[in-house]
Amino acid sequence: MDLPKVSITVCVRNGVHWIEDCIESLRAQTHPCIEILVVNDGSTDRCEDVLNAFHDPGGQRGVPVRVHHQAPLGLSAGRAWALENATGAWVAITDIDVRPEPDWIANMVAQINPVDEHETVVAVTGRTVFEQAEDLVSRLRSVEIAAKYRARPRRTSLANGPCSMFNREALMAVGGFDPSWYHAEDMEVSLRLIRAGGTIVYARDALVRHVPESGIDHFLAKRKRDARAHVRIVRHHPKRQRTGPGFDFLGSSTMVLCLLPLWLAIFTSGLPFLVGVLRGDIELGRNALERWEGTVLLVSV
Repeated sequence: MDLPKVSITVCVRNGVHWIEDCIESLRAQTHPCIEILVVNDGSTDRCEDVLNAFHDPGGQRGVPVRVHHQAPLGLSAGRAWALENATGAWVAITDIDVRPEPDWIANMVAQINPVDEHETVVAVTGRTVFEQAEDLVSRLRSVEIAAKYRARPRRTSLANGPCSMFNREALMAVGGFDPSWYHAEDMEVSLRLIRAGGTIVYARDALVRHVPESGIDHFLAKRKRDARAHVRIVRHHPKRQRTGPGFDFLGSSTMVLCLLPLWLAIFTSGLPFLVGVLRGDIELGRNALERWEGTVLLVSV
């Protein structure tokens, strides 16, 4: 059987420090027939200059790489452009802060054939490993995501944004990516594919590695965005209208609940220091500060 051509798409906005590692990992894919489409979504850093150095649509330097610059229209709009301009039978999506393993595409292609008469495979989704940094947030995030994947069935409801591949014809038939979706565009288009009779399958060995997600402020901001997107998903795709498997890859409410007591402990342990400062009691403030620093270190272990 001839192997299908796969168009790999990635979008970036102000992520110049991630570009080289991401694109090089895509060029190193073992699947023999690929092209890479990179969308610069209105970046204001040096993304344009760095990306232009990779632009090689004819493939004179190896894997063809096409770079497209657009206004800041959003991730979904960038993916919509890439889908429209892709020449592969399958279109893979990933994120700029992700490093796919060399056999990522090959392992997804290995799953495109249905295992029984109940499957019409329109998308394959892989597995994302969140790398860990030194902080508590990145460690918990990594463990939480790994736990989700351990419980994931073959037939799933979500083709995750960092590590998935779609049958281009099937995706175009349901309207492709909707630019009006600022977030959770992967879940929204997955639900449309399933409603149309398609099957999304999980390929455990199709692995990508995500840079550490560090910092409590960054984490909470992303979870807030996830929550808003989930509410919108439920509103536009109510349960009574959904077909296929139920949601098996929901957000991080458990992790938020785990972190909340820890950060409340940090906050309350710092109150004596503030009281000492306000009173002008230098010794009280110094002692309280030492206890507060100790609490932070314990929480961060």
